[in-house]
Order: sequence, then C-alpha cells, then structure tokens
Amino acid sequence: MTAAGTPPSGRFPAQVNIVGLGLHLREWGDADLPAMVELFDDPTVAAWTPLASPFDLSAAREYLDQTRIRRAEGRSIQLAITTDRVDPLGEILLFATGPDGRGPGGQYAELAYAIGPTHRRQGLTSRAVRLMTEYAYHTLAMQQVLLRIDPANTASNGVARAAGFLLTGTPPDTDGASGPLLTWRHVRGRGYPGMTGR
Repeated sequence: MTAAGTPPSGRFPAQVNIVGLGLHLREWGDADLPAMVELFDDPTVAAWTPLASPFDLSAAREYLDQTRIRRAEGRSIQLAITTDRVDPLGEILLFATGPDGRGPGGQYAELAYAIGPTHRRQGLTSRAVRLMTEYAYHTLAMQQVLLRIDPANTASNGVARAAGFLLTGTPPDTDGASGPLLTWRHVRGRGYPGMTGR
C-alpha cells in the first residue's frame, strides 16, 4: 500500500490518495457529481445507508459540499473507489469516533462504504476496507478500526469477515434511522482470508 498525505499535526490531511490491492482510493471532485448519481441513486444504497433517496444532482452537490466540510472539521475522510484513478465505482468513508463507535472524535476509526449496483460482487468493498484499515493504523495512528452493520445486511457482514473483522459483544446500536447496528472490530495481526504476509 502507498498513501499520499500524512497528517502533520491535524486529525486528517487535506488530500488523501491510497493505492494498493488493485485499487486507487482518491478524493471526490466536482466532475464526479454525475457519477455519484449513477452510483448512489439505488434501492440497495437507500436501504442500508443514510444517503438521500432519490439521489439526484442536487443531492450529490449537497453531499460533496458536506464531505468537504466534514474533512475541514477533522471528522471524516470520504474517498472514491477506483481501479483506474478516474472512474468512481463506489465510496469508502472513515470517521473518527470513540470506543465501540460511540461518540465523535477519539483514536478510533469507523468505516462505511457503498458500491454502485453494476460494480458489486467483484471484491471491491473488502479490498477498499483492507486498504483504509491499514491507512487508519499506519498513517493516522488509530488504535482500533470498527464497522457497524445491520445484521440483516448479509453482503456487508460478509465484507466484514473477509476484511478481518470480528463481531463484538457490544449491544446493538438502535439510535437513528438505520435500524439495529452490530459492532465489528478489526483484529490487528489476524490477516485476511486468502492472504499471506501483511
């Protein structure tokens, strides 16, 4: 993995690019707005994420603006998932949080993701999660990386297992409109199924 943009003193760097496992995770740009609509205006995305539905160009503009505000405030990193450094196939997000995904800030990272409907079942999500997990540990010096997933979301639960996460005993989070969310914690040094070495 290679990553550009190590934070000198702030929570997150202004620009992040992460390369590895056949992926290039890059910043969203204004030119990506139509692609965002194509990726996120989808019933599955609407069912499992808090994104607006329908997700039109106006929603995409607002989403990108909020993405930049959250970065400036040191709250999150939101990157387009690509294989060619150009065409977005989905998104991966990292939020600074507290233990077990409770509360903002802190030395814990929570990840979230969405893949466009025509790009699923290609291993993109698990690879993006693995890259962002390594970035959280080695570049951001996070203590722990978490996922919070609805138990009914079987595809996302599969991603968690494939990326080296295990369920915790934390009670389900029932706050918000997303339904009950179970907490998964990455086990450092456990490796990933089918991988050798790091």
